[in-house]
Amino acid sequence: MCLVIAMSQTTFSGYGLTVKQFIYSLSDNDVKCFIDPSIIEVLDALFGGKIQGEDLKKAALAVIDMNSILSDQSSRRSVLTLIPKPKLNEFEERVEHSINSSDEWTEATITKTKNFFGLHEDIFTPSSASSIYNIEPNYSLFDHQRRAVERLLPLLFDNERRAVLHLPTGVGKTRTAMHVVAESLRSNEPSIVVWLASGKELLEQAVQSFKEAWRHLGNRQIEIGCLWGDNNLNLDNFVDGFLTVGLAKGWAMTKSDPEWAARLASRISLVVFDEAHQSVATTYKHITEELTLNYKCALLGLTATPGRTWADIDKDGELADFYFRQKVTLEVDSENPIKYLIDNEFLAHPKFVTLLSEPGYTLSESEISNIADSFDIPNQIIESLSMSKQYVAAVIKSIIELLDNGHQRILVFAASVDHAHTISAILAVKSVSCSVVTANTSKRLREQAISNFKSEFEEPLVLINFGVLTTGFDAPSASAVVIARPTKSLVLFSQMVGRAIRGPKAGGTKECSIATVVDPTLPGFGDIAEAFHNWEDAWTI
Repeated sequence: MCLVIAMSQTTFSGYGLTVKQFIYSLSDNDVKCFIDPSIIEVLDALFGGKIQGEDLKKAALAVIDMNSILSDQSSRRSVLTLIPKPKLNEFEERVEHSINSSDEWTEATITKTKNFFGLHEDIFTPSSASSIYNIEPNYSLFDHQRRAVERLLPLLFDNERRAVLHLPTGVGKTRTAMHVVAESLRSNEPSIVVWLASGKELLEQAVQSFKEAWRHLGNRQIEIGCLWGDNNLNLDNFVDGFLTVGLAKGWAMTKSDPEWAARLASRISLVVFDEAHQSVATTYKHITEELTLNYKCALLGLTATPGRTWADIDKDGELADFYFRQKVTLEVDSENPIKYLIDNEFLAHPKFVTLLSEPGYTLSESEISNIADSFDIPNQIIESLSMSKQYVAAVIKSIIELLDNGHQRILVFAASVDHAHTISAILAVKSVSCSVVTANTSKRLREQAISNFKSEFEEPLVLINFGVLTTGFDAPSASAVVIARPTKSLVLFSQMVGRAIRGPKAGGTKECSIATVVDPTLPGFGDIAEAFHNWEDAWTI
């Protein structure tokens, strides 16, 4: 009696009537009319002889299929006569049918009735046991990514336990790797997967990607640990989870506590080294080897550039040897995998243009010698030439042309901090919206600039950076890159190009423009397919 009085005072707001509101407006006896007597009998027995009130209504919501009831003529009549009076007029107006009318209930009228109760037609209605339906997974892989995982698993967990995943930037190395990470954690319980990377962007990307992956692929609650920047963690208590370690932090810990990685090793099932071409540097190689001391521990390297140079096969061979020359790369039904990815819109179609047809500067013999002897152009030379009037003017001209051609998001790689701020100042005078991000930029301003660049604002934006966004920066909407930092490093060049190479199927653009001061006749510097295949000979046994 108390329940009925309480419900009679209920004020119904909004349009329509939810199933819950309808059930809670009924008396216990009316509710039981919609539940099979055999179910009521069991419920009564479980609830001390008689289920009633709140318990009855909760049970009713769990067992009543209002869609089916409203589809049946006699059952529908029983529901409609119990609609609370405050809602009855609204129902007849919206459905355009009186509950007392003898007119036929059409499919359209029944659909309106279901909509009134907040119900919608099922996505599919099985007509027979042999029907086929499509279900979209929440953390799916493309065919070429799935094939890569299938080939990686036996290499990592059954054989030599070391391999490199070589996919072009923009093709989803991280997403593909997370399926391997999840498999390792599911198969080894408890255990730790360590993700090694250099730079805040790559580490943050790894954490966010793992969170998303584990929600769909995981089988238990685990911990996520962060050891980079100012983050600290008691590793003695970390036994089951995903641990991200910054390379700089890892080396600093090694200098203060040489045994930290070795103590952790017995709990590790997999180490992932993002940007694997760095893994044979002396300090990072030491950390990696210490973390993989357990013979059951696998090592997976991720890279778009499985080499350290474009000219020294001995250096590239050192990297190949470290991973036992086991490399899983792109496998598609085409002789030219990059063309396949572009044609099928996994990658954007790149257009390369040069900023300077003539260098406009003169190098001394010693400077030329320094460049020839190094893997890249020395910073002092870059800083000097990049601040010349001709150089800056060429960069500004290129940015303006890209904006005039309709590019909404342009990412600029400057040659120095001063170069970045100079470009920004000139663009500001020209009323071009732009931001600068360098290692000196505060966290708040950096996050704000990146957030604005990734936003869907219609206003064109230019993001100028020096030294911080070559890896781990994901902005698929960037349709143009200005590489205003000259380099001999095909690795660095490929990383910068990769920021704008995502195609429509990866959330990016169909075409992209790459404006650069690099001579496009150098191997791999004007053709992403050539860059992708540049290191193949180093991995051949």
